Amino acid sequence: MVLAQPQNQSVVKAFDLTGKVAIVTGGARGIGLEVSRGLAEAGANVAIIYNSSKTAETTAYEIASANNVLAAAYRADVTNQAEIEAVVQNVVRDFEKLDIMVANSGIASCIAAEDYTTEQWSDIMKVNLDGAFYSAQAAARVFKDQGHGNIVFTASVSATLVNVPQKQAAYNASKAGVVQLAKCLSVEWVDFCRVNCISPGFIATDILDIHPVEWREKWLSMIPANRMAQTYELKGAYVFCASDASSYMTGANIVIDGGYTLP
Repeated sequence: MVLAQPQNQSVVKAFDLTGKVAIVTGGARGIGLEVSRGLAEAGANVAIIYNSSKTAETTAYEIASANNVLAAAYRADVTNQAEIEAVVQNVVRDFEKLDIMVANSGIASCIAAEDYTTEQWSDIMKVNLDGAFYSAQAAARVFKDQGHGNIVFTASVSATLVNVPQKQAAYNASKAGVVQLAKCLSVEWVDFCRVNCISPGFIATDILDIHPVEWREKWLSMIPANRMAQTYELKGAYVFCASDASSYMTGANIVIDGGYTLP
């Protein structure tokens, strides 16, 4: 059973991912890029899954060289169940196993709820919820056969609150779905893998640069820390979830938001 009590070991050893194989969807940029780097820094071999990045191959090479691990990039559309299944199987063949799946791919939009078209609503759900499930499902089939594995979803504080002033009902609903999905899978798959979520708050990535300055000022006024996080400030939490340091944790949702959800 995946939650069987492990041997006691040093904290350093518990966090060590040496020899593990990890997949990170959306792993070539933003939060996913730092997750890929963080897992490699902890010793894991990393497969980056990307869809549109033009630098994924170079990124994989740089990660491998900097950390003396194996790293490779694979193109796949996470909204295509058969495609993500095939790529996961390719990773297993190339790396000879799989230990960790980080389902991180996501997109966002700001549209008034009454104005969503069918396509606009569906696009968000396909990537953020369907894609997260298909990625986890493909990994879980491997984990079930080998008897162990670890899934970490990237959710969002938007799963538990309503962001203002932007209007993003589809994004918020999709991330709420991811959190509940993780809880369901953590129980259903408890015999062969752990499943947890990380919910970031406002993170300083390129995706926020497109928004008006007044929105950013509003967000900062609502964050007790009075700043946004840098992407690298999240990677330790992913390593924790992916490692033996969290061996008895499953179905959890770790919120990392500078206090944004508290007031």
